[in-house]
Amino acid sequence: MKKDPLEYLRTQDQLVVFPHSFSKLSLLEELNARAWRISGKIPDDFEKLSSLEILDLGHNNFSSLPSSLCGLSLLRKLLMPHCEELKSLPPLPPSLEELDVSNCFGLEIISDVSGLERLTLLNITNCEKVVDIPGIECLKFLKRLYMSSCKACSLTVKRRLSKVCLRNIRNLSMPGSKFPDWFSQENVVHFSEQNNRAIKAVIVSVVVSLDREIPEDLRYSPLIPDIQAIVLDQNIPIHSTTLYLRGVPKINEDQIHICRYSNIQPLVSMLKDGCKIQVRKRNPPVIEGIQLKKSGILLVFEDDDDYGGNEESLDESQQSVSQKLANFFNSYEEDNQVC
Repeated sequence: MKKDPLEYLRTQDQLVVFPHSFSKLSLLEELNARAWRISGKIPDDFEKLSSLEILDLGHNNFSSLPSSLCGLSLLRKLLMPHCEELKSLPPLPPSLEELDVSNCFGLEIISDVSGLERLTLLNITNCEKVVDIPGIECLKFLKRLYMSSCKACSLTVKRRLSKVCLRNIRNLSMPGSKFPDWFSQENVVHFSEQNNRAIKAVIVSVVVSLDREIPEDLRYSPLIPDIQAIVLDQNIPIHSTTLYLRGVPKINEDQIHICRYSNIQPLVSMLKDGCKIQVRKRNPPVIEGIQLKKSGILLVFEDDDDYGGNEESLDESQQSVSQKLANFFNSYEEDNQVC
């Protein structure tokens, strides 16, 4: 049975206060303080670590972050999973590319992120107390957004999602039981070549839930396994890929996952006229207890998602895929139905 590799460290009685002496390390580029049992407040002189690019503070017990964090002008990765006492995120440096605060169960407030123009990854999985992510609609380079089980902010964030921030999305997860009706509503889609319109991408959407109790094997895994997309030629599988479903939810409720594959990836590049794409669970599964409630597939051809201008005045049939996705999320109504 898989165990949390950091359980021993987290259960020790002795807690550590972050030493002020670290601020003297002005040439330090990476600091890995994972599971150091850091508690209380972190000193407010972080900006003196002026060369820092990667900061890992995961699996600690501190309750707040210093405001000077925004002065780290070279910081690219800020990793703080399982910091369960953390209550709020202060303004962060615009250089940031990856932010992971997954499983920070006490987190309530995220400062405006509109200035994080380079951000490509945002992971707030299981941050159930967060009520909003202000500024997310401005993140034009966002590629991966993981917010499974974030029910308190789910509807608000869906209302904020824009064409700008959805245009480059490759992986998205959030609470929900439905996806657009202009996706195929079956687990199989047939591919036919189109004259003068090359296939550019395949978007796979699935609604997944776990059994009442999260399997022990999944508890400390970052991914939900066993959901696959398969390319078939004359009903013979020629390629399969396991969907990258990041974010194992704490709760037994439906989560929607959207995965976009570009034409340089085999799921798209191996398609030829007459092929089919099928979404299904692995048989036998690696882990029991995963339910594939629903799946849909969208084939994206040339010109389907290429327009970069304002589309609000266009009829939906003329709009890009990214704009239609934004429209779908902006008008999303929470319910328990699978449509």
